[in-house]
Amino acid sequence: MKIFYSEKCLAYHAPGHPESPERLRSTVEDLRAKGYRLEPPVPCTEEDLLWVHDPKMVRSVRDETFYDPDTPALPGIFEHAALAAGSAVCAMRVAAGGGNAFSLMRPPGHHATRHRVMGFCYFNNIAVASARFLADHPGKKIAIIDIDCHHGNGTEDIFLGREGILYVSLHQSPLYPGTGMDSPMNCLNFPLPPFTEEIRYLETLSFACDKILEFHPELIGVSAGFDTYEHDPLAQLKLKISTYEKIGAVIAGMKIPLFIVLEGGYAENLSSCVYQFIKGIQSCPK
Repeated sequence: MKIFYSEKCLAYHAPGHPESPERLRSTVEDLRAKGYRLEPPVPCTEEDLLWVHDPKMVRSVRDETFYDPDTPALPGIFEHAALAAGSAVCAMRVAAGGGNAFSLMRPPGHHATRHRVMGFCYFNNIAVASARFLADHPGKKIAIIDIDCHHGNGTEDIFLGREGILYVSLHQSPLYPGTGMDSPMNCLNFPLPPFTEEIRYLETLSFACDKILEFHPELIGVSAGFDTYEHDPLAQLKLKISTYEKIGAVIAGMKIPLFIVLEGGYAENLSSCVYQFIKGIQSCPK
């Protein structure tokens, strides 16, 4: 498992905001203590961003002129967001070569739509990487499985109806952003009620993975949110820390190269959840 990370992603914050540097700092310290090596990513190009975002939207992030109540226009946020998107591209390229990789960066991305920032997200990291894969490998297919507790409305917005890509999401409903109740076209949504526990979640995940296998993708991107954890302050699903090893094993059990992109997860035990997820992936031989 190649892990991409840069200390630069800890350099921005908004006081009191749940998407804080601390959530990632402790995770990185824990992984390093366990012997994992983390490699620096490179920023994405503007061409990469324009595969999935409107030029006006990209310009608004560069100029810090956008507005979203949950997504502050912090100084230098364009560089931070471009580095997170670039890290996803780095992870995708490892997976396209047959390996597995994890982009362990912030800010997250799956709420950013083609035209607007929202929900702590500036650029849609996994969408940027997935669109880059499709551009670099004509005729191949990619699936995205989103296990964040919140529906990835931005990823669905960007890829709805596009050939060569399948978007699959397991998420709590009702919950922000209020989307993902039906399954239009190439987007399969599995809304789960509050207080869903491990057994039902894993059954749904297994069914979702069967649908991915029917699609026959060459690559899988994972929007890995850990706000499904039972003590997360922003959601109400009831997964245990140990559940994430099982989730990783189910996803890796499809035996298709994976690249993983960090999304949400705001509890103090984020590092333990991430580690168990990585363990689950590494437990499955290719």
